[in-house]
Amino acid sequence: MTTNFPNPGTRHPITLPDGQGHVGTVFLKPAIDHPRFHVGDYTYASAFAPPEDWAACLAPYLFAFSPEKLVIGRFCQIADGAMFITSSANHRYDGFSTYPFAIFDGGAMDGRPSMPEPGRDTVIGNDVWIGQGARIMPGAQIADGCIVGAGAVVSGNVAPYSSVAGNPAQTIRSRFDPETIAALLDIQWWHWPIEVILKNEAAICGADLAALQHIANAV
Repeated sequence: MTTNFPNPGTRHPITLPDGQGHVGTVFLKPAIDHPRFHVGDYTYASAFAPPEDWAACLAPYLFAFSPEKLVIGRFCQIADGAMFITSSANHRYDGFSTYPFAIFDGGAMDGRPSMPEPGRDTVIGNDVWIGQGARIMPGAQIADGCIVGAGAVVSGNVAPYSSVAGNPAQTIRSRFDPETIAALLDIQWWHWPIEVILKNEAAICGADLAALQHIANAV
């Protein structure tokens, strides 16, 4: 099958009518150079005011020295204004004061009483749509196939193929019945070769589970 679908190493995968790449949408994998930010093939982000540093725009508190990671799977879609508030943004809040004295005192911060313990990684699954202005909070775990509504503030664990919205985000509905979700998690179409995915676009986007199961047995 002949296709013009861009290589996952393409920074600007959308070509405008004048032949120029659309700078407001990037495949994140080639656009991110950060030791704690890991992103899968074909995941893209969009911004009306494209930043020079996409990692800093999307995850401003994820530093090269941060103990936590931000992990995003394949084929995710990240809308304008979405932001990941990773664990290095946290203050200690189990004592009488939340003030980070160690930051301003100079020297090593490890073990200082005013600093929180390292937080867990933030992990986003595959084929997750994160809507405009959403905030993904430290350590959130959003599973495959989820939809995060515009402006949602998401923390904790989100089950596969859930739609969440609000502040704090709540599950609005499950996108499919449990049997279908289990089948989709078994199929994992996002790991198929891109040629196979494009050939079966109608089955993937049209919810033809029987066709996907048949294809999965042959891939």
